Formats: sequence, structure tokens, C-alpha cells
Amino acid sequence: MTKIFIGGSRNVTRLNDLVTARLDNIINNSFRVLIGDANGADKAVQKYLADKGHRNVVVFCMNDKCRNNIGNWETRVVTAEHGERGFEFYALKDLQMAEEATHGFMLWDGKSNGTLNNVVNLLTRDKKVVVFYWPTQRFYTLFDENDVTDLLGNCSPADLAGFDKKLGLSERLNLALPEFQLA
Repeated sequence: MTKIFIGGSRNVTRLNDLVTARLDNIINNSFRVLIGDANGADKAVQKYLADKGHRNVVVFCMNDKCRNNIGNWETRVVTAEHGERGFEFYALKDLQMAEEATHGFMLWDGKSNGTLNNVVNLLTRDKKVVVFYWPTQRFYTLFDENDVTDLLGNCSPADLAGFDKKLGLSERLNLALPEFQLA
């Protein structure tokens, strides 16, 4: 069964026609959607799926507290057991979605560490991910770690250094290409 992990930046609060066309394809194929409960892209996609009557959705939440479940879909609770907080806390449910998904679809504003972390989690598990890069309104289809270089080419050196520091990109993706001097 095809299971699509859909996620994105909290700054993405509205969907455009390019994104809804992809979502319509997911709906028309009755693919299972794995989605988080955050405000922003998660909530916007949830609203779209609910408005379209798509029922094949699972909402992932942390510690029995589901912030958004617009379609009253099945929920999957992920529990933090080691005192994680902030980024690490919510990254646990994202990691679970990456594990269960067969593919990913991310709406990235080019700044969100969490969305980029989801992309990396999917790629390092050999799962294809489509990224809609919001600033340029362009889709990137990534099959492996090497494909991420084109996407990251949109980012400033300062942003790349921040991603590397927060997410350990150069180590996790083995980015040793000369055009990617993150340090």
C-alpha cells in the first residue's frame, strides 16, 4: 500500500494550485496519507483533505495531545520517553512517519529545520520525496541523498551552515561535494 508522509513548514498556511493538483492525485489514487498535527502546512493540507472527503488519513500526535485533526481521522500517538523537548520532541513523530511511509511530499519554505529533517529522514531510508520549494514555486523530486544538492543550492551559505549545525547535514548526507562547503 502506498503511504505518503505529507509535511511542511509552519509558515506555509495556504495551498496553491500546484500543490492542490498533487494532493488531488493522492486523493484520486486513494493513497494513505500520514500527516502531523502542527499548524501551518499540516493544518492546511488536513483542511484540504477534509474538504475533499479523503478518509484514508492518519494523524500523528505526541503524548496523547493532538493539536489538529480537522477530519476526525484515525490518530497515531507517539510517546516521548527520554524527556525530549522542542524540536527533538516533535521530531519523534516525524521520524515515525518517515519509517512508515513509502514516499514523502514536503512543502518547504527554505528555512524550516523540521521539514528539511523530514526530507533527510525519508532519503536516508531510501524513500522518494517530492519537495515543493515555496520561494520559487518549484517541485524537486529527490530519489537519494545526492539529489538534495540541487534543492539546497537555493539556500544561502548562512542557512546551509545553520542546517548543518542543527541537523548534521554534511555527515548524514555525506555531502562532500566541492560546491557544498557548509563550514
